[in-house]
Amino acid sequence: MALIISTWVWGSKYGPEYVEKLAAGVARNLSTPHEFRVFTPTPEDEYLTREKGCFARLRAFDPEWQAAQGIQPGDRIVSMDLDLIVTGPLDDLFNRPEPFSILQGVNSANPCPFNGSLWMLEADYRPDVWGEFSLELAAKVPFYDFPDDQAWLADMLPDAGAFGPEDGVYAFQKRGWPKGEALPRNARIVAFPGWRDPSQYTRLDWVAEHWRE
Repeated sequence: MALIISTWVWGSKYGPEYVEKLAAGVARNLSTPHEFRVFTPTPEDEYLTREKGCFARLRAFDPEWQAAQGIQPGDRIVSMDLDLIVTGPLDDLFNRPEPFSILQGVNSANPCPFNGSLWMLEADYRPDVWGEFSLELAAKVPFYDFPDDQAWLADMLPDAGAFGPEDGVYAFQKRGWPKGEALPRNARIVAFPGWRDPSQYTRLDWVAEHWRE
């Protein structure tokens, strides 16, 4: 069973330094044999990148896409946002039995229980997540400000396993984050959902230490 650590890239919001810093953070903190992959939307999915909701990465649930990427049934695919900071050991975080796990319980105003900054999928599990997807149907499930992939996942996979602060996975200054800007002692991954970005916080010692090539 292979472990694929991945991130998705499209558009011009994030430069190549984000990929390099994420890859370096994973390499420093994950001793389990793994492959770091950068995925881009297929040509037929380009239309999804013009929407706000990060829908293109739902393609990872497609068994045909998985096979084309050399991913075998049972392999583990971890999807990490480009602006995550890896701050601690990851080995046991990605060694868990659930076929799908996602960051949960950190959204503030957004009532969606899921946050798409970090999730892990067992290849060949629930291909219907992609097979039944359409922008029209995604607009019919409960969402906050606009339809997005995390709202679709919450509707399709309500019993998913959870990553959260108890596992050392935090969203910076969101629910579960201690008051202030200091790094929680058990932190392994820090997400920056919404308008926040690591580049805005390089004055913090822990950002300077961990967000680097």
